[in-house]
Amino acid sequence: MKKSLFPALATLAALVAVAVTLRAPRNTSDYDVVGFSRLPTLVNGRVKPLDTVARTTLLLTQGRQRVTTPTGATLTPGEWLLDVLYRPKVADTYQTFEIVHPDVLALFNLATTDGAGGKRFSAQQLAGRLNELERQSKLASDVESAIRTPFQRGVVQLRDSVILYQRLQNSLNDTTSPDFFERLVRFEKALPAGLAATAPRGGTNPSASEDAKLLLEMSTVFSSLDSFAYLRTIPSAKPDDPTGWKTIGGAWADSLANGRIAPAALTFAALGRAWQLHQPEAFNQAVSAFRQSLDTAMPSVMTKCDVEARFNSSQPFYTSATLYVLAFLVAGFSWLKWPNELGKTAFAFVLVAFVLATVGIGARMWLEARPPVTNLYSSALFVGWGAVALCLVLEYFFRNAIGSVAAGLVGFATLLIAHHLSLGGDTMEMMRAVLDSNFWLATHVVTVTIGYSATFLAGFLALIYVVRGVFTRSLDKATADALTRMVYGIVCFATLFSFVGTVLGGIWADQSWGRFWGWDPKENGALLIVMWNAVILHCRWGGLVKQRGLMALAIFGNTVTAWSWFGVNMLGVGLHSYGFMDSAMWWLIAFVASQLAIIGIAVLPLEKWKSFRSTAA
Repeated sequence: MKKSLFPALATLAALVAVAVTLRAPRNTSDYDVVGFSRLPTLVNGRVKPLDTVARTTLLLTQGRQRVTTPTGATLTPGEWLLDVLYRPKVADTYQTFEIVHPDVLALFNLATTDGAGGKRFSAQQLAGRLNELERQSKLASDVESAIRTPFQRGVVQLRDSVILYQRLQNSLNDTTSPDFFERLVRFEKALPAGLAATAPRGGTNPSASEDAKLLLEMSTVFSSLDSFAYLRTIPSAKPDDPTGWKTIGGAWADSLANGRIAPAALTFAALGRAWQLHQPEAFNQAVSAFRQSLDTAMPSVMTKCDVEARFNSSQPFYTSATLYVLAFLVAGFSWLKWPNELGKTAFAFVLVAFVLATVGIGARMWLEARPPVTNLYSSALFVGWGAVALCLVLEYFFRNAIGSVAAGLVGFATLLIAHHLSLGGDTMEMMRAVLDSNFWLATHVVTVTIGYSATFLAGFLALIYVVRGVFTRSLDKATADALTRMVYGIVCFATLFSFVGTVLGGIWADQSWGRFWGWDPKENGALLIVMWNAVILHCRWGGLVKQRGLMALAIFGNTVTAWSWFGVNMLGVGLHSYGFMDSAMWWLIAFVASQLAIIGIAVLPLEKWKSFRSTAA
């Protein structure tokens, strides 16, 4: 094969791989699990497909979306959710609770050898010691989250996962009654006669009939389901009114009051019977009929559920992350051999990954009807997206693979951060009241986040300068000058957007809280980014630093930006702190330490750089 054909063939392979991931999911059995997974439900104020519920729950409880049964079979998230909802005894055998702290394992008399992968355990394995877990978690809850021990954080997290799992199990099914769906059939038949038997006659209530007794028993069950259920699967009469959605228990309870059973409640009962009795034809008929009724009643809601489920199954950001890694490796090798061909290939990989990430961010914007940045997760996506966009511009003009290397590094790093942030639950959560403004989200938040992107990119370009200069012989004068121009230009860009974004934030604060500036930790962090970028420019303009000094200052910009982005959330104080992030503290400390270490290397005398190169060689 001629090496000149390599870029085109590699690009074609990347496009084919992306096309494969975007295919519509298919059922792996006779059951229409895909259709079931696209049915809507209301959770935490947002209508979403059941597929999203399954995936976010699995990420919360075990950190991954794949489920393996005790027999070694692999379940899709939808199949796992069906077992949780309708076959709880079977679901209890699946090892889907992640426990990594040895003292939490000891609490349940478990060892790593008892779990899948040494860290995942089943509800069945935890059942005997749940009372002790509740006692320990209550003790831990009394301790401020910022000072909890790893054991205390572990028991609180496991307690929350167990409660979520139990609420899911009791959303559509009474787990205390093995014949719940058969009792629903009797209840449906007994409802007219039972209501008639309990109706007042002549001022007195006669002794209840058997039908009336069943209604009385079931009313208690329905009340329990209504209070404990996690899912609201009974659609609102008004599609745009989320407050009208009801739980299964609430819908069955309403039938006692008005004598009419909600069709959706009958559908989910039919689905439960079919899944328990292994009747795929009945299951598929129920899914199809319910879907047709929903398409008629709320077509826009169902379209969004279809798109979100398709988005979940395609996982565009995971594919983008893979392409960024490939781009980084190919671009790095281009500095050793085939610079033209491998450079073009790396650029193509970055471009495909960028387009895919753009489609993913655009899909999220359409689903949420919001600008691209609404929470920490989406900020990680957008920071990476903005940095990669700038890298593409740099590579287009300089054509030295530096832009591709930086794009691969920053793109993968930010998507990795986003992945870990997704373990906290639904990434398209409802907006907090103070943030519920599309105008300011589209102006202040987007602008200041672009400032983050550019400041990080300048720092990572500087990292490339130091690594190539210290550990390789590839940093010739032309490359060093090109990197210097890149860093300088990006810092100018970052200063502009950081400053404008911070001013816009002050105007928003004045409208929301009646003051332009309040020295809030987040406001101070934004100001630090502006000031540090200004320091870099003034040092450069005043001749206080040369190339290496500029790079050292740009690398420290990574620390300043990381503090503004994540550090203020770890303080747990201030109007802009929307949740304590103790789990990321050590990662932030490690990142800062690594940047300081590289800065220390960068400012060493050139003789030391030469000795480093000799050692590396």
